[in-house]
Amino acid sequence: MTLEEAMGEIKPLKLSPELTLIKEKELTGAKVIDGKAIAKAIVKNVKNEIATFKIEHPSFQPRLAIVQLGEKEDSNVYVAMKKKTCQQAGIEYTEHHMPDTTSLKDLLSTIEKLNTDPTLHGILVQLPLPPHIDAKVVTEAIDPIKDVDGFHTTNIGRLAKLSTMPDFVPCTPKGVLELIRSTGIEIEGKTAVVVGRSDVVGAPTFHLLNKNNATVTLCHDKTKNLAETVKTADILVVAAGKAELIKGEWLKKGAVVIDVGINAQRDLSKKSGVRLVGDVEFSKAQHVAGHITAVPGGVGPMTVAMLMENTLLSARRFWQAQHENGAAKITPLHLELKTPVPSDIDIALSQQPKNIKQMAEEIGLSADEFELYGKYKAKVDPDVLKRLEHRQNGRYVVVTGITPTPLGEGKSTTVVGLVQALGAHLDKIAFGCVRQPSQGPTFGIKGGAAGGGYSQIIPMDEFNLHLTGDIHAVTAANNLLAAAIDARMFHETSATDTMLFNRLCPKKKGERRFAPVMLDRLHRLGIYKATPEELTSEEISKFVRLDIDPATITWQRVMDTNDRFLRKIEVGRNPTEQGHERMTGFDIAVASEVMAVLALSADLKDMRQRLGRMVVASNRAGHPVTADDIGIGGALTVLMKDAIKPNLMQTLEGTPVFVHAGPFANIAHGNSSVIADRIALKLAGVEPGTDASQMGYVVTEAGFGADIGMEKFFDIKCRVSNLVPNAVVLVATVKALKMHGGGPDVVPGKPLPEVYLKENLPMLEAGCANLTKHIQNAKKFGVPVVVAINKFTSDTDAEMALIRKLAIEAGASDAVPCDNWAKGGLGAVDLGQAVVKACDKPQDFKYLYDVKDSIESKIETIAREMYGADGIELSKEAQEKISTYTRQGFAGLPICMAKTHLSLSHDPTKKGVPTGFRLPIRDIRASVGAGFLYPLIGNMQTMPGLPTRPSFYDIDIDFDTGRVVGLF
Repeated sequence: MTLEEAMGEIKPLKLSPELTLIKEKELTGAKVIDGKAIAKAIVKNVKNEIATFKIEHPSFQPRLAIVQLGEKEDSNVYVAMKKKTCQQAGIEYTEHHMPDTTSLKDLLSTIEKLNTDPTLHGILVQLPLPPHIDAKVVTEAIDPIKDVDGFHTTNIGRLAKLSTMPDFVPCTPKGVLELIRSTGIEIEGKTAVVVGRSDVVGAPTFHLLNKNNATVTLCHDKTKNLAETVKTADILVVAAGKAELIKGEWLKKGAVVIDVGINAQRDLSKKSGVRLVGDVEFSKAQHVAGHITAVPGGVGPMTVAMLMENTLLSARRFWQAQHENGAAKITPLHLELKTPVPSDIDIALSQQPKNIKQMAEEIGLSADEFELYGKYKAKVDPDVLKRLEHRQNGRYVVVTGITPTPLGEGKSTTVVGLVQALGAHLDKIAFGCVRQPSQGPTFGIKGGAAGGGYSQIIPMDEFNLHLTGDIHAVTAANNLLAAAIDARMFHETSATDTMLFNRLCPKKKGERRFAPVMLDRLHRLGIYKATPEELTSEEISKFVRLDIDPATITWQRVMDTNDRFLRKIEVGRNPTEQGHERMTGFDIAVASEVMAVLALSADLKDMRQRLGRMVVASNRAGHPVTADDIGIGGALTVLMKDAIKPNLMQTLEGTPVFVHAGPFANIAHGNSSVIADRIALKLAGVEPGTDASQMGYVVTEAGFGADIGMEKFFDIKCRVSNLVPNAVVLVATVKALKMHGGGPDVVPGKPLPEVYLKENLPMLEAGCANLTKHIQNAKKFGVPVVVAINKFTSDTDAEMALIRKLAIEAGASDAVPCDNWAKGGLGAVDLGQAVVKACDKPQDFKYLYDVKDSIESKIETIAREMYGADGIELSKEAQEKISTYTRQGFAGLPICMAKTHLSLSHDPTKKGVPTGFRLPIRDIRASVGAGFLYPLIGNMQTMPGLPTRPSFYDIDIDFDTGRVVGLF
């Protein structure tokens, strides 16, 4: 840092010529330097600088935090002066007034919060502090980059060293230098004397003059022959704290005298009984000096003006770091590619990840915006969106796929490879946003979801296992609600209205009170009374009795394991619950509506509201019963309060990934969270008015094929988020397309039939009808489509060329072979370039249907437009549900189809592009908290089962290294 930068001259804050020196009055030889007028001009300049900068950057706003302990009158005066000057300069301030009994620990805690607040640019602790507070400890606690007073040892030390400059020059010495400059004197080469060696004024002024190439002598109370030394001074700065210590006859003729001292002397001629004098004998010095400051009105106002200048300087630096220099500067990790490609776990373990703290800093997060979970995972505070709300979003890309084989076609691998290509090879800011995998497939047959080969999220074992416990939080919340439902029914059958009322609203110290959630229930019942005593008997009965119809309960228990034997269970078999037996079951945890709520919530408050309005059953009168009717919405939110924070991880090549939420892709919408996408889009975004070419990219994945995950992404997730996607990446493989062209079944655990390993263009061309249908489906939403052909070693160039030709004919912007499994981001560079081009194309995004349409109409629109059905067939149960949900006010919710992912139709055996079928809707259920209705098509299972040979056979611990082995 240069001296000019430290002095606040990123853009010079110079005085206009007529204010360079204010002549208060002509004296015999000396001119009085009017510090008050100069300070006023500097504050005005600061205000103008802020206003000018805000014209192009409206969100720019310098902010100063002032911490004051106690009510000392002089401190109150100084703080009031600083606050007033902040207002004059256009600087926002926050006042943190604490009692003088505040402990050092509490004061340091407050300072730490201010240190990590990215919206604050300066921190000032008003001195003096109470006797029990060590001021040195407090000064050192302030982050040097926010130490606008310039007192931190780091700043003072850098000032003392000739080869370095502090982040901030202390305000009073900086003001002294400005006053000297205002006289027009050339400092370089002059003889300067500083009287007083305090850490606050004298010593830093000495170093500052030294850096300006003056020949400086530092004097103090032990200096001998002080008068003779002062006599040599062309520039004299006095900060000794002794009234009129320096006599007029000691001065060199024409010297510049800066008197920092301010001392009270008894003077009965003054109304106050005292007069203020400096450390220099002004009455005589004025006849010798060339320029001299008055006391008061000299240095004092300059100190506050320099505080404003330092705060502006700090704000400009923060702005440069976060905006002008780019919010994100990702340092990629090098990949050592090997042939043949090792196992996924071996590749993952061979790469040393960055410390996640480094990753968080690289993407532009401040220290208080993330929370470390070990070395390689962190949770990100959604409040970062408030700081970045002014930014334009980055580009938004969704990765989906054709109708897959049971083995999957590599969407997750493509997401990771594309992010690595954009971030590590094409010099773009790129974020991945993916779902957290369930233990079910990890220990079942499909394996983990971290990607594969050289396109993985790491640490892969942590990603696929507990991560930060979000799924466990979902499980806990879901099962608490399940327990509450049965408990409430049990207690209602064994108690009178009075008994229930006394239990729900017990007297405490002779008084009954409603919990806030109870008041909300009363309002839904049309009862607007504030205290329990006001309720009538009839109102008490309405309030205490949910009267749940057991036959209508839709809420099941969950666990994150594939356990087919829990699909249907009977509860209430213990003698203590006799007469309360009922059939229910378990779902896998990611099928819980709590998980869908997590994925679609905008913030903690929105999640609270969604959890509270989840419908778990109907009462015997046919009205919905919600979680808040049971009184549990707040408790569910408490269990989920940390889960709402997205998890930050990284790819093998060190590019950032948000891992958040994992809603089931059949029963729910199968997309990662809205919050994660929003944060990533802001971090990848640019300041208003910035060249769009500097925008980064956010790549998210939609579960299963495009007919399911992509449609739900557009019609459910985008409706909630109000985010507009820029492009679709549609993943295809030769294997899957051949299957759709008539190839034999692909069975997990069995070798691929020979036809999939040899070139067969006719079969491939026939299967491309499925690809064509998905491209056409995507284009119905008005978004450009890029086909990613996930390439295997057995695929030929002729097969790649044929797929590309047919994809472009179907309307794709491009179709690109990808080798990112074997080569990482390098193998997806062509795909990355195609995505960049597609995102630059205009889009005319639109939803498939209007949510105001009837439930039946919305279902039929999806069936016809997405699947190619001739229509729908509603079972009697489905018809009754449509009637019930319409009556209950849920008809305006979007539709989330629960359908097989292995066919465009309801029949998983029908490959290619089935036609001539009607889609059977056997039932419709409501996820009111999540905000959708889900029709059940065919025999959909919400609790998977384990195969004969699950993946857990291969998973173990290497006792020599402590590492997990066998994950894939």
